[in-house]
Amino acid sequence: MIVNSKLLLLDGATGTELNRRGVDTGLPLWSANALTTDAGLNVLRQVHLDYLSAGADIITTNTFRTNRRVLAGKGFSALKLTLRAVATAREAVAESGKPSLVAGSLSSLEDCYRPDLVPPADECLDEHSERIHHLVEGGVDLLLIETMNSISEAVIAAKIATATGLPTWVTFVCDEKGRILSGESLTHAAEILMPLGVKALGVNCMPAHTISQPLTELRASCGENFPLMAYGNIGRVDHEQGWINTDSTDPEGYLQHAQSWPAQIIGACCGSTPEHICKLKQCLKNSSFL
Repeated sequence: MIVNSKLLLLDGATGTELNRRGVDTGLPLWSANALTTDAGLNVLRQVHLDYLSAGADIITTNTFRTNRRVLAGKGFSALKLTLRAVATAREAVAESGKPSLVAGSLSSLEDCYRPDLVPPADECLDEHSERIHHLVEGGVDLLLIETMNSISEAVIAAKIATATGLPTWVTFVCDEKGRILSGESLTHAAEILMPLGVKALGVNCMPAHTISQPLTELRASCGENFPLMAYGNIGRVDHEQGWINTDSTDPEGYLQHAQSWPAQIIGACCGSTPEHICKLKQCLKNSSFL
């Protein structure tokens, strides 16, 4: 059940939706490829618009991979691509006429599924500081630190993000047992992150049917009134293509899972479509803008 009478709807996947619509999302740039051409930007803007039309209260910037580590040697500026992504999201919100928010996305610096690759603390501090500065310069409404696979990297990013004064949300990717991929517990993560001033905690990029367990642990750790968030994936990771869409969970099936999540902020992750968000909007009748 939804813990709070209010539900905030996130959007769904950006990268896999760009791929569905014919945009090159090959690695290493993945979704950032859309920011390098006018055609890609037009598709990206339409993806944002479709999620807004579906009922999303928040859209996420296409900045999951706009960092210098990914772009090194590729001939693109992390700042320029990040500003393009934020501007495109802002344009979509303006065109929609909805009072929607823009969340600035920043992910793990390395592979989200490889906690063994987390860079040293000084590199995390330097690179996340730069990423957050770019997002703030672009004019995001909040900072979404997502798909974190270790507490150490999440804490570094969260300290920088909360210092900006913008609302900061943090989500982790967990294994089938509900533990962060680093092997650490969400309870420990909550104990460290909540005192830093983060405004919401949650999980993402996990199969929808595995989300209830870690969310239940977070609820016990964070208390009844602290906002939790969840957005699950649909498909499977591929180390050459980035993601394989399987349509393994249709909108109705995804809704059935989401209805059991003890979260106030719900969306969908890789492989999802505007139809998944539309189904959440239609059927979770208690939703309202927080």
